[in-house]
Amino acid sequence: MAINSFILLNGEYFSRDEFGVSISNRSFCYGDGLFETMHCNGTEIQFFDDHLIRLKYGMNILKMEIPYSIESGNIKKEIIKLLHKNKLYQGVRIRLSVFRNNGGRYTPITNLSSYIVETEFIENDLYKLNTKGLVIDTFPDIQKSINLFSNLKTSNSLLYVMAGLYASERKIDDCIIINEKGFITETISSNIFLIKDKFILTPPLSDGPVAGIMRKQILRIADMLQFRIYNEKSITEKNILDADELFITNSISGIKWVLAFKEKRFFNTTSKLFIDKLNEIAFK
Repeated sequence: MAINSFILLNGEYFSRDEFGVSISNRSFCYGDGLFETMHCNGTEIQFFDDHLIRLKYGMNILKMEIPYSIESGNIKKEIIKLLHKNKLYQGVRIRLSVFRNNGGRYTPITNLSSYIVETEFIENDLYKLNTKGLVIDTFPDIQKSINLFSNLKTSNSLLYVMAGLYASERKIDDCIIINEKGFITETISSNIFLIKDKFILTPPLSDGPVAGIMRKQILRIADMLQFRIYNEKSITEKNILDADELFITNSISGIKWVLAFKEKRFFNTTSKLFIDKLNEIAFK
């Protein structure tokens, strides 16, 4: 589905056909930026406050000055106006990108920053569980480093690009990313959850997964449903092979259940339970 006609740049609206990014853009040249991908239904942006908190946290880590519109939360009104301009009233993917302003090479000459918002129609106005379970495997070629940036959604996504190519070449649906210590972190664009009896396991943030907005919601739901939560202990491939169910989560699709990892096959009973509860809290 084509991305819509108007974009938002620093509070102003431009036709996509007339807009171009400078070749000196620091996100383009150096990966000096962050982004948030948000799900929207009509003009209701799901978990917007959580997205904004994560974005501002990342900008502080990168020593970027936060634009007033983002700091104040006024950007939400700007995004809703963009949705109206693009005549989007059902399911929408919103991408909010921030980047340090032009100048300098590796060392910037300013910490002022800019933001761009793009919108795109998507089919799922609500979160819907995939009918066909995913087939996944581990990505063996590159390990994820554990550092200050590990939990952020930065403009440098080469690890995930290469994992995506690996999955495409092998005709599988997704790949599990392994960190430098050999533990499970996440998949290409999602956090990962294991179910064993009434236990739910997910990699700790200290092992380097992106601090997913949907991850936070799933842990909240797990607590509501009285699952025993393990999110502070490292996860291995053996844990996955011992699990009853396996699902992955992100802000756009909500939950996707996994059918197969290597020789292991999984059920999806808990995935159905969780996605029903997710829709209850996301679309009040």
